[in-house]
Amino acid sequence: MIALFALSSCKQTSEKAIKKQETDAPLKSVRFTYQEVKGIGHDSLFNRRDNSDIIQVDGTYYVWYTKMESPQTAGYWGSIWYATSVDEGLTWKEQGMALGLGREGKFDSQSVFTPNILTYEGRYYLYYTGVKPTPGNKDHIFENNSINDITAIGLAVADHPKGPFKRVENNPILEISQTPEAFDSYRIDDASLLVRDDKIGLYYKGRSIIHGKQGPSKTQMGVAYAQRPEGPYVKHDAPLLDKSHEVLIWKKDKGVAALASISSSISYAEDGIHFITLHDSLTDIPQAPGLYRPDLESSEHKAESPVWGIAMKGRKGLTYLTRYEMK
Repeated sequence: MIALFALSSCKQTSEKAIKKQETDAPLKSVRFTYQEVKGIGHDSLFNRRDNSDIIQVDGTYYVWYTKMESPQTAGYWGSIWYATSVDEGLTWKEQGMALGLGREGKFDSQSVFTPNILTYEGRYYLYYTGVKPTPGNKDHIFENNSINDITAIGLAVADHPKGPFKRVENNPILEISQTPEAFDSYRIDDASLLVRDDKIGLYYKGRSIIHGKQGPSKTQMGVAYAQRPEGPYVKHDAPLLDKSHEVLIWKKDKGVAALASISSSISYAEDGIHFITLHDSLTDIPQAPGLYRPDLESSEHKAESPVWGIAMKGRKGLTYLTRYEMK
């Protein structure tokens, strides 16, 4: 699954480290278990999907997600809502809309979806994907084509996790690459944040315009860095992971771990860039998952083993959120 762009010496060093780890203490298999949740689970009126990572504030857990009217299941017709829990994600209370559509003509006037969260210097930063109606469509509707329905990543900020969230002035904060051959020349999505070495890493998935309708199966993960949550963000010059349709990262040891959904694998990069595979051929992996990540509450949190999160399940006409544990 991995597209390696490391220097050969860095690659050899990393591979030796992993081989040594496997020799001294074999890696345990990763297993996922699921529990139904109350409040944001099965719903006859609304569908929910593509949730954020989870943070805890004053003893209360918060999650943000995309919500649509049933039977619509695609996030391209959604808005961002949030819910709270006091029992580690088993029971949730939906609190309301966190972010609605952008003004007519803006990049996010059709839908806002796939949110994620970061706490930084006492403020709450809500990252999200935005899309506008298909350019040139006479009825001003969204076609979800593979030609000009591009996306961008936006940002809204609040002084409290309950909001109100206000869009930053320099939206969108990250846009597609202008080189057609680039891995992110058509869609960028699924922001996932990590603060290390006094820099903010915005990990995201990219889809190239040259792949056309096959694009969803060929998405790759990339990263952009900034000194402040609002940016400006500078993209790393190459993708990091192949077959990484949904982005889930977390702090691990001195580096970064990532779950790639298409290849059903977990990878690790001590520098956050040059990933090598730790586990592959995983089964029953979570869809569009978020993790409870204390490091998103404060960068002072040390790396912790992932324990539980919220993910999506569904079928035709139905999507809903569920709880999972990673062991």
